[in-house]
Amino acid sequence: MSTATIGKYRWTICSLLFFATTINYLDRAVISLLKSTFTTELHWNDGDYANVEIAFKIAYAIGLLGAGRLIDKLGTRIGYALATTIWSLAAVGHALVSTVSGFGIARSILGVSEAGNFPAAIKTVAEWFPKKERALATGIFNSGANVGAILAPLTVPWMAKHWSWQSAFIITGSFGFIWLIFWFMMYEVPARHKKLSAGELNYINSDPTETVSEVAADTTGDTGQKLSWWRLLGFRQTWAFSIGKLLTDPIWWFYLFWLPDFLESQYGLKGTQVSMPVALVYTMSTVGSVWGGWLPLSFINKGMPVFKARKTAMFIYALLVLPIIFAQVAGGVNMWLAVIVIGIAASAHQAWSANIFTTVSDMFPKKATGSVTGIGGMAGALGGILLSALVQKNLFVHYRSIHKIEIAYYIMFAVCGGAYLLAWLIMHLLAPKMTKVQLD
Repeated sequence: MSTATIGKYRWTICSLLFFATTINYLDRAVISLLKSTFTTELHWNDGDYANVEIAFKIAYAIGLLGAGRLIDKLGTRIGYALATTIWSLAAVGHALVSTVSGFGIARSILGVSEAGNFPAAIKTVAEWFPKKERALATGIFNSGANVGAILAPLTVPWMAKHWSWQSAFIITGSFGFIWLIFWFMMYEVPARHKKLSAGELNYINSDPTETVSEVAADTTGDTGQKLSWWRLLGFRQTWAFSIGKLLTDPIWWFYLFWLPDFLESQYGLKGTQVSMPVALVYTMSTVGSVWGGWLPLSFINKGMPVFKARKTAMFIYALLVLPIIFAQVAGGVNMWLAVIVIGIAASAHQAWSANIFTTVSDMFPKKATGSVTGIGGMAGALGGILLSALVQKNLFVHYRSIHKIEIAYYIMFAVCGGAYLLAWLIMHLLAPKMTKVQLD
């Protein structure tokens, strides 16, 4: 049966995930556009900014571990709504603080609650899409991260200049409450959804490896047996996903929190001047996210096994990151060349991200996807914490103090270039054929 003849409500659900992810990243990106404002008005230095960033990442790591488990328990409808409500309140709450410690608390609440987005979204994709479409669906909703990052530089500096920096947090933080209205109006698990046709429901559950217990969990929202973290950590597949996230997630954090500073430090761009270069990087990333989901689907449609299609695509994306090592050299010729090279790397990251998330539903049954995604997400956040605390904080404070900040960026771009190939190799060694875990 053709996908065109069985209805497309699953893509409507995917659009809800896209907008949630857009809001999620818009809320977390606001602070990066206000770094210079806080330096001037609140007298922050690089160490203060790094500490606030680290507070967010620690909370995000803790939140991911708990969020995946909570969403597996509560189900996607309630779990996603709860996370969005708390992170929206936290985002607005940034406007009420003015000290480094105050921002650390606000960022911590934001981090622990925003952690619910990806476990909930990945679990929703596993519930609503057959395996061959999951990377594409993930790529589409994951592109919301780029759209959020695009909207931030186009709006936040303008709001800070014409109104106040507090207005940026209040306005962007309020979008989550609007999304909640549509979520409760439109979302339910497939087997209970009143607008879903029988044909589309059968298509969603068409994977030959799908078990009766998985279909039952989808119908009732019950996750079945209790799955301990220790049990999940006993599988090589969990470690493959987690180490892949540990090595590559910090690179995206680096782009998100330091790209505006790079443009200011290297090229003297300030305020609204960074809007177009940052927007271009994340526009390119949007294309990469969707293309990253489409490429393995194309391989699968040509007869390639799912695991081979996934790994081949991820290897290609890892290679596309390598040119970022020469971003500084390109920038010496023209700033826009550096922006394009960084955009290609960020685009490849999002393509990689669409697929590494999908490996969870490739390797685990639906009832475990939230928990495993949370474990891997926590590993990625821990990687971000280590990179910020041990590398970035010391690098940027030291080299800025001796007026050689470009050296810090040379080092960071070299780290970015090699991370994905290393992650791909380790994932391949741990899970060469991404064999499905049996938990029943």
